[in-house]
Amino acid sequence: MDKLEKTIGYSFKNREYITTALTHSSYANENRLSGYAYNERLEFLGDAVLGFIVGSYVFKHFPEIPEGELTKLRASVVCEAMLSKKARGIKLGEYLRLGKGEEMTGGRDRVSVLADAFEALIGAIYMDGGIECAEKFVLCQLENEIKVMRTEFKKLDSKTNLQEIIQRDSKIPLEYKIIDEKGPAHNKVFSASVSHGGKVLGVGSGASKKEAEQAAAQQALIKLS
Repeated sequence: MDKLEKTIGYSFKNREYITTALTHSSYANENRLSGYAYNERLEFLGDAVLGFIVGSYVFKHFPEIPEGELTKLRASVVCEAMLSKKARGIKLGEYLRLGKGEEMTGGRDRVSVLADAFEALIGAIYMDGGIECAEKFVLCQLENEIKVMRTEFKKLDSKTNLQEIIQRDSKIPLEYKIIDEKGPAHNKVFSASVSHGGKVLGVGSGASKKEAEQAAAQQALIKLS
């Protein structure tokens, strides 16, 4: 427990919370533990706390993003794959109490088991130390991931964002053209332009036509801003 607490940067006042968070239902069933002495209830709570913390963060830090995109951004950060990745980062699997069957079938490194345990850990920290402690842990683990995903979202949505800006003042559609194509068949680089009313707004390159169009739209957004 000391080693795990040092890793996560939080010391529990009541270690019953962390013990429960690390206990899988298979262990509780095999050892006939009474009541809810396993992590599913803490996982439920941790999921809600995690959603609130990440949702609050993106709401405060990205005031230009509409509700729909905020929802997508939050979902991309609190997904099972991301949480299991973070659980591996703190070696959470090493501390789990698993039943023999779960252990033998690779449960200690199973994505769903790790993600659930990570949420249970958040729930345990919240119950033991309150929302500020939970927020400190969550943002320590996920703040950089949120920023990375925000950057990726900007790249993916460049064409949509550009279209929305242009359509505020004009009904003339944007026109994308592939203006160049280089390299061998297995490693081509495409160049694309985006125009409006005959005026080129941006030019960009990519490994596919779609990627080149997104790069052109991103360049146009930079110029417009």
